[in-house]
Amino acid sequence: MSSGLGRVGTGPGRVGAAALALVATTAEVLAHPELDEDLLAPWERRRLAGIRVPARRDDVVAARLLLRLCASRVTGLPPRDVTLAQRCPGCGRDGHGRPYLPDHPGLGASLSHADGLAAAVVGPGPVGIDVEPLTRRPGPVSVLRRLLPHDEVDAACAEPDPGPALLRLWVRREALFKAGRDGVPLTVWTDRRRAAVVALAGAHGATGADRADRGAAADGTAGALLPSLSLRQAPPSGR
Repeated sequence: MSSGLGRVGTGPGRVGAAALALVATTAEVLAHPELDEDLLAPWERRRLAGIRVPARRDDVVAARLLLRLCASRVTGLPPRDVTLAQRCPGCGRDGHGRPYLPDHPGLGASLSHADGLAAAVVGPGPVGIDVEPLTRRPGPVSVLRRLLPHDEVDAACAEPDPGPALLRLWVRREALFKAGRDGVPLTVWTDRRRAAVVALAGAHGATGADRADRGAAADGTAGALLPSLSLRQAPPSGR
């Protein structure tokens, strides 16, 4: 895997208007030369000790490392100098819940992992990201109707193959939930190389690479289409 990742978004040490979303397979992240499990904080390693399934543990590690890479690219800090914390908005306790960057209170952060996939985003204001395998099918529909707008679920179920449409509704919901609010720019796209569906909430004007990777066009509202960034190549300049 190439180590020649170019900087995306703001210049070194500055936090500007740009955000960065990254999507990769777990294997891509764990093989990346800038990333290593040693970057994780002691509290993260303690949590990892409770995960008994090796593949799930790798996914969790990959998502946390990918979030550090996003923060590194946005802030100009080396990944090992990025401090990551978590706080639960429900109970107010640290160590679980929504991730944040204590040294950069103006930046939002979010991560996701699922079955060999990882995604992360860092950008100004509230942000949320969710990734799922293309083959996943959320359900049952009776449960989805309790969690999602009825009219959207009904429209998806009316399609010849409702599975993909329901999956896109699900990742949208998860991204908005992680952002902590509705009414933010929302984009959903398909990363065909990694067989993934990705939803990104907030992070208006986020940058990345690999436009051809996305496959299906976004069904979001405000904001430009937000691509996944391949860890195999540097993103083109001016994007």
